[in-house]
Amino acid sequence: MNLVDTGPLVALLDKGQGKSHTDCMEASEELIGPMLTTWPCFTEAMYLLGRLRGWGGQQSLWQLWETGVLLIHEAVPAERERMKALMETYQDTPMDLADASLVAAAERLGLSRIFTLDSDFYVYRINDRESFSVVP
Repeated sequence: MNLVDTGPLVALLDKGQGKSHTDCMEASEELIGPMLTTWPCFTEAMYLLGRLRGWGGQQSLWQLWETGVLLIHEAVPAERERMKALMETYQDTPMDLADASLVAAAERLGLSRIFTLDSDFYVYRINDRESFSVVP
C-alpha cells in the first residue's frame, strides 16, 4: 500500500497538469496495491479538482474512492494530537494539515512509501527519524 498526497491525486485526474500528469500516470503504473490517502488530502484534492475541472474532476476523484483504487485513512484521536505536534515541529517548513495527516498515518500504519510531488517529504521524518521513500 502506498500513501498518496494531494498533488498526485490532482495530477492523475487533470491532464491540464502537463508533465506532472504524465509523470504521475507513469509512476502510478509501478505502484502495488491501492493508494491510501487521508481526509485532509482528499478534501484538498476535491477542492482543487473542483476549481480546475468542476464537477467532472470531482466525480473522477469520487470514482477512485468508490472503486477501491483509493482508500481513505481514518485518523484516531492520538493521530490528531500527533498532527498538531508535527505542525509545531515543522513550522519553519511550514507543514500543513494534509502533510501532517500523512506523516501521522505513516507512523500509525508502519508505512514509509509516499506518492507525492511535494519536496517537503524529503525533510519530514517518520517517528522523528526515518525518511520517506518518495515516489516518483
